[in-house]
Amino acid sequence: MPRIDAIDLFYQHRVDPNVPIEEVAGAVKDLIQEGKVRHFGLSEAGVQIIRRAHAVQPVTALQSEYSLWWREPEDEIIPTLEELGIGFVPFSPLGKGFLTGKMDQNTTFDIKDFRSTVPRMSPENLKANIAFVDLVAAVAQRKNVTPAQIALAWILAQKPWFVPIPGTTKLHRLSENLGAATVELTTVELQEINTASSKIKVQGERYSAGSAKLINR
Repeated sequence: MPRIDAIDLFYQHRVDPNVPIEEVAGAVKDLIQEGKVRHFGLSEAGVQIIRRAHAVQPVTALQSEYSLWWREPEDEIIPTLEELGIGFVPFSPLGKGFLTGKMDQNTTFDIKDFRSTVPRMSPENLKANIAFVDLVAAVAQRKNVTPAQIALAWILAQKPWFVPIPGTTKLHRLSENLGAATVELTTVELQEINTASSKIKVQGERYSAGSAKLINR
């Protein structure tokens, strides 16, 4: 195993409501000064938390969920990141596999699969939400690429400082995802996707009750 002198990007992977964010940022600042960490990141933090942390130790990146069917960060998070010069790392950019076009309204999940608890992927909600898949698949077919590549290319086209992190355990899927970087969506195509997606009403919450929520205190 190669030795690592410092962690390039050290995330607080979820905000701890019981520990002031200033203490967390201060601890990371100490690690940076000691040369053990190079950059500070947050995950699923709200605007107030981001600003408070950034005031103590500049935040390099925020990791939060963002995709064609979860665009809430556009309201306040992304403008704040742009203002402060913080990079954005969207997780679940493929909607937990939903936007890859490999599911349909009859898809079911094993009880051990996390997605079996996701309200948006319940049998009744899949039937309505499949409209997102149809939209992405139609654009993909026209451009002779995969739906996953369109979903990722859409994110990459939003801002040059967006770095989505799709997860996979398969090498061929990794190659497919990387191919999204070469897919160019024109202004007209982006407008088409945005207009069509704005007319689709997402059914179901992002997570089930009791799941981790964005913290903004």
